[in-house]
Amino acid sequence: MPTIPSTSVDQVLEHVIPHIEAHVSSNSNNATKAPFILGLTGLQGSGKSTWTNALVGTLRDKHNYHTINISLDDLYLDHDDLVKLRERQPPNKLLQTRGQPGTHDTDLSLRFFKSLMNPLEDTLLPSFDKSLFNGEGGRVPYERWERIPASEAIDVVIFEGWCVGFQPLDEAQLRSQWRQAANMEPQPDYSTHTLKDHSIENLLEVNGHLQQYCQSFMGPQHFNYLIHLDTDDLVNVYEWRIQQEHALWKAKNEGMSDESVVQFVKGYMPAYELYLNQLRKGFFVDGGEKGQLQVILDKERKITRISPT
Repeated sequence: MPTIPSTSVDQVLEHVIPHIEAHVSSNSNNATKAPFILGLTGLQGSGKSTWTNALVGTLRDKHNYHTINISLDDLYLDHDDLVKLRERQPPNKLLQTRGQPGTHDTDLSLRFFKSLMNPLEDTLLPSFDKSLFNGEGGRVPYERWERIPASEAIDVVIFEGWCVGFQPLDEAQLRSQWRQAANMEPQPDYSTHTLKDHSIENLLEVNGHLQQYCQSFMGPQHFNYLIHLDTDDLVNVYEWRIQQEHALWKAKNEGMSDESVVQFVKGYMPAYELYLNQLRKGFFVDGGEKGQLQVILDKERKITRISPT
């Protein structure tokens, strides 16, 4: 992923900074000093980590906000629990590897976000190492987590993740979409119609986990603003991930084959099919002082449009 031009970062932050300023000002006399929670969601390969680093650096260096970031990936279940989830009976194809709602530690997530609101409690940043256990991944030991003392007030927390901003469907709606997908014609390898590859029971299970996430730490009530890295053609997700893997091969002489990348992306496609349209319509039902920004990227990940939602 190439470096994001500072002009693009500034262009996005033009929409966000007024919200941060208002939040920080309103909390200046509060005992809790709750930080501004900025969600960053984006399709696989869209550059979420690169965008997060750019936003953190700009908010710190240019706008003087004490900013930290956490990824949904750092909130995964530990390795043993991921294995138990994978090996249970009956198995769920969507939960065989980490990624989907249901593979994260909701208790850990809730503890982390609660610690941000307590002025007397240090904040520990959970960390997950994807290279452990031959690539299956595992949690970094607790004593190696970054600690932010309670005395250091945090202004902004950027919370990024591929399904941040997704909200569960009611069962009738999910079943309806699944039935419609069953009648769709097969697509080429870069398929964006994958719901029929999964049982309705498995989809409902993941939807239930997403509902729990939204209630606990990932619903609109838990955010102040949301940036959505989107595209005008969902097929670009396949191209982006293949490009990333080619770069990995070039840098480290290791990575997935193109065929493996396609299968990897297909594991995430059902969630895009189910939840992406609602996210595009708007994450916040009644925004009030909250806001959402859609950043449309083309095949080369260049910004084609920025639209407040």
